[in-house]
Amino acid sequence: MSQFILDERLQRDTLEVAESPLSLLRMFNDSRYFWLILIPKIHGAVELHTLPPSVRVQLTNETMLCSEAIANQPNVSKINTGALGNIVRQLHVHIVGRNPTDPAWPGPVWGHSLAVPLSISEHSERVQILKNSVLGADFCFDRA
Repeated sequence: MSQFILDERLQRDTLEVAESPLSLLRMFNDSRYFWLILIPKIHGAVELHTLPPSVRVQLTNETMLCSEAIANQPNVSKINTGALGNIVRQLHVHIVGRNPTDPAWPGPVWGHSLAVPLSISEHSERVQILKNSVLGADFCFDRA
C-alpha cells in the first residue's frame, strides 16, 4: 500500500489543526472565514463515491462535527460544505462558515479573492475553539 502524502497546494494554503484516525483536519489560511478542510489519509483518494461505505460514513460524521463546531461562532450564519477537486484532485472536504457580510457572499468563496492570512494568535484561538468543541473527543490536537 502506498503512503499518504498531502497535496502540496493543500500544504501551502492551509494550517495544521488536528488529526483523526481517518483524516487530517486543516484550516484554510484566510482570516475572513472560519474555513476547515478535512483530508482523508487515503493514498490516491479523489472521489467520495469510490470510498468504502464505512469510510464514507466516517468522513460524513467528521464533516458534520466540523460543521457543528463552527456553526455558532461569531460571523457564521450559514455553513457551506463542498468537495470540488477541480484544482486539487486529492480528496478533501471544505467546511466554511459564511455570513451575509463576508466578501464573497452570496457566491462561493473558492477563487473569490486573495486570502487574508490568519495571524498566529488568530490561528491559535480558532484551534482552541475547535479543541473545546465536539471535535475534541474524535480528533488529536497535538499536531497544531
